[in-house]
Amino acid sequence: MIDILLVLNTGSSSLKFEVFGYENLDKLAKGKVAGIGTDARLTATIETTGTHIDRSLDAHDHVAAMGALMDLIDRFDDGWHMVAAVHRIVHGGPDLVDPVIVTPQVRKQLEALVPLAPLHQPYNLAGIDASDRLADAPDIACFDTAFHTGQNALFRTFAVEGDLRSKGIRRYGFHGISYDWISRVLAKEHPDLASGKVVVGHLGNGASLCALSNGRSIDTTMGMTALDGLPMGSRPGAIDAGAVTYMLRALGMPVEKVEEALYERSGLKGLSGVSSDVKTLMESDDPQAQFTLDYLALKVAQYTAMMAVSMGGIDALVFTGGVGENATSVRDAVLARLAFLQPFKTLIIPANEERMMAIYAKELLEKRQS
Repeated sequence: MIDILLVLNTGSSSLKFEVFGYENLDKLAKGKVAGIGTDARLTATIETTGTHIDRSLDAHDHVAAMGALMDLIDRFDDGWHMVAAVHRIVHGGPDLVDPVIVTPQVRKQLEALVPLAPLHQPYNLAGIDASDRLADAPDIACFDTAFHTGQNALFRTFAVEGDLRSKGIRRYGFHGISYDWISRVLAKEHPDLASGKVVVGHLGNGASLCALSNGRSIDTTMGMTALDGLPMGSRPGAIDAGAVTYMLRALGMPVEKVEEALYERSGLKGLSGVSSDVKTLMESDDPQAQFTLDYLALKVAQYTAMMAVSMGGIDALVFTGGVGENATSVRDAVLARLAFLQPFKTLIIPANEERMMAIYAKELLEKRQS
């Protein structure tokens, strides 16, 4: 019997997973259920045997998708025993700042944060609810906001009246699980840089930057929600708040339509009119696609300089995430715009949020046992 941790990242129509052995956190399997509610399909690779699985499913909701995953785990002759289901939760708010075992009270707190992450939080919770119904193991929540806890008030405060600030209108920051992983990799593999001033760019469909000084988050580009900062696949990044009131008042757009425009039809998708995918934009001969890539590189460079100001310098720029790791022309364009800065090192470090979550879960469970 092998004790395992099941690490889950649940989206609106997908359930991504990785399986780690509890003892050594060796990866045993990875895969996803895609097309939940439509043409669902389970794809998986069993690392220990090299077995590949690709089959259609009758998965009309996340519970059915989780059921298929539980069946997969139960099929192994060597016996996998799930110690915990570990969930990526985008927003932990001001109070949930460490990985926690999900209780009814924690579930209630997370539900209250749905308006701050409407594209992510409801589906993160659907993953928790599905595993809670089907698996006899605790659910552990890991928060993308948690790594930024402890930032100086200068970097997490909006210039609004005190009554609004007291109601939670402030900067939180996201992609913290990814940044924590990069921080730990730097400490292990580049200790000279880990103790210095590093800007990390988590560039993917969602994108942000983080200023790391001595491994701690000093500043980050995302704010109260996952809309702020850099342009993303379908989100605009920083936008004049007056543009939102203009859409509401002058254009007469319902709140739901404004939210849809900002979360689903903006960013690289809206700007290019071609695609939200950087690879597709790089391969396109449409001039607007190239303009969009130039815009992305400009904004990454501008915000990198901002992060350097927050730390008083920069020793290294780390690229991570799908775009950061693979889009060479975007990286080159960013670096060309930053050539005026002091010399700094450039690194590419693969993201590994799933392993970071497995580490969190094991640390939490061992702490509870001691």
